[in-house]
Amino acid sequence: MEDDVRPILYPCFGDYASKVFPDFPSLARSPLRLILREWQGMGYNRRAIALKRIAQRVMKEFHGNLPASVETLTTFPGIGRATASAITAFAFHEPTVFIETNIRRVFIHCFFHDKSNIKDTEILPLVEKTLDTSNPREWYYALMDYGVMLKQKYENPNRRSAHYQRQSPFQGSNRQVRGTILKVLTRESCVSEPEIVQKLQIIPEKVKKNLNQLLKEGFIKRRRGKYTIA
Repeated sequence: MEDDVRPILYPCFGDYASKVFPDFPSLARSPLRLILREWQGMGYNRRAIALKRIAQRVMKEFHGNLPASVETLTTFPGIGRATASAITAFAFHEPTVFIETNIRRVFIHCFFHDKSNIKDTEILPLVEKTLDTSNPREWYYALMDYGVMLKQKYENPNRRSAHYQRQSPFQGSNRQVRGTILKVLTRESCVSEPEIVQKLQIIPEKVKKNLNQLLKEGFIKRRRGKYTIA
């Protein structure tokens, strides 16, 4: 595995987590409970379970080497075309074309001053034309850094994107309930539904709904009325 593959696969992991999961073998064999514990507070938990499944497939089908093909990467869990293209650009220095939120912000700011409802299909040709094909990694790093600066300095240009969606409030949402349930289960091995309700002080119906969803998604398992990380 190239040195730069690891930070592409789990960019939110800090230094400690990178030491816990330094490569695909360690990530593939690590219990999901440990991975979720390290992932706490770093975004959607489904990304953590996808990372483990990606590592397992890399070890089983690709002899521990992440494939450099965009088409192959899109068959992995949680990886769409944009993410696959980003991985090949950053990890393998391939001049692939993709858009993420900061890149979108830069191009809307620079090329679509008086326009709204801008589609990514209008931006992609510009990304391709301006791409530094000799050093795509550094070029994309620069674009993303510039996009962060633009958000801090100006009203967010991405609000004029056709794909812009304001995220719903986190407080009191099912996302928050799911996160707190998983946090409890990463700290305690087996917990019953009434115990979770008592610990979290959340209405039982909401806890039950989210427990059932976590079961379906493969995050947790139930045995003799107790829940644990799968």
